[in-house]
Amino acid sequence: MTERAKREYDVIIVGAGPAGLCAALYAGRGMLSALTIERGAPGGELLNTDLIEDYIGFESIKGWELAQKMTEHARKFGAQIVTDTVERIHKAFDGWFDVTTARGETYRTQAVILTAGGTPVKLGVPGEKEYAGKGVSYCAVCDGAFFKGERLAVVGGGDAAVEEADYLTRYASKVHLVHRRDEFRASKLLQERAFANPKIEVIRNTTVPEIVGNERGVTHAVLENSATGGRSNLDVGGVFIFAGFKPNTQLVDGHVDHDAGGYLITDNRMMTSMAGLFAAGDVRSQVTRQITTAVGDATTAAIAVEKYLKSLREQQRDGKPKK
Repeated sequence: MTERAKREYDVIIVGAGPAGLCAALYAGRGMLSALTIERGAPGGELLNTDLIEDYIGFESIKGWELAQKMTEHARKFGAQIVTDTVERIHKAFDGWFDVTTARGETYRTQAVILTAGGTPVKLGVPGEKEYAGKGVSYCAVCDGAFFKGERLAVVGGGDAAVEEADYLTRYASKVHLVHRRDEFRASKLLQERAFANPKIEVIRNTTVPEIVGNERGVTHAVLENSATGGRSNLDVGGVFIFAGFKPNTQLVDGHVDHDAGGYLITDNRMMTSMAGLFAAGDVRSQVTRQITTAVGDATTAAIAVEKYLKSLREQQRDGKPKK
C-alpha cells in the first residue's frame, strides 16, 4: 500500500464529542474506513460537564464517565481516533476533500462529517484576556476546585451558566449569577434548582464591562446596570463566563449555507449545501443542542454517508458525472 493510499478514507469525522464518537461507531458498523480526528481527549464538552441527568438510560452519570463509555463503545466497532487539530477542510476539483491538520498531515476522503462543536463566546471586555487562567474561566468543572472558599461571579443566562453556577457552590462561599436580562433562557428545572441554592445570588439586568485584578489574579468585576448605566464593583476571586458558543465552522474552506448564528444548514440526511460535507451536533442549525440530538444527528449522518458513497461509486462505474 502506498503512503498516499494510507491517507485515504471513506469518511473523515472531525471531532470526537458525542456526535463524533457516535458517527465513528456507525461508520464502523457500516464497514467504512473511517478516521476520527480530535484535538483533545475524546468526549468533547462531556469532559467539561459534571453531572448529566438528561441522557436516556442514565438517571445521573458523570460527564467523564459517559465520555469514556462512548469512546470504548466506538472503539469496539473499530473506531480509529487520532489526536490532532484540523486546520482546513478543502474540497478539491476532483470531488475529494483534503483535510489538513496542525501536525502537517493531509488526509483525503469523499465524505466528511463535521462534529467539531464550538468554542466559548468571549465577552470582549478589558481584563478578560489578561486574566484568562488567572481568575477568568470558561469551564467550572475544569477550574472550580481552584476557588475553594472564594466568592465567584458567573456571567450568563442559559443552561450552562445556571448549571455551572449551581456546580460552583460546592467550592465557592458565594456565587453571584450575573445576567444582562431580567429573564433567563435556562430550562425551568435548572433555574428552580439553582435559585433555591442559598449560596447563589442572582443579579439581573446587569452586564460586566470590565474585569479587574492584580499580579495574583482577579480582584473584582465591574457591574453595570442595563437600565440606569450605574456602575459598581463586585469583589470576587474569579469570573466564569458562559455567554454561549460559536460553532467551529471556520474550518471549511468555501461557502456553506448557514443561519444567522453561523450554524450549518443541512437537509434531512445531515448533508450541507456542499455535497459530501455532513454536519452533526452543535455545528448544525437546530432548535436545541443536547447530547441526545447530537447522537441522533450523527446516526443519520453516518448512515447517509454510507448511502452517499455507494451512490458515488455507482455513478463512477456507470460513467455518470459526479454531483
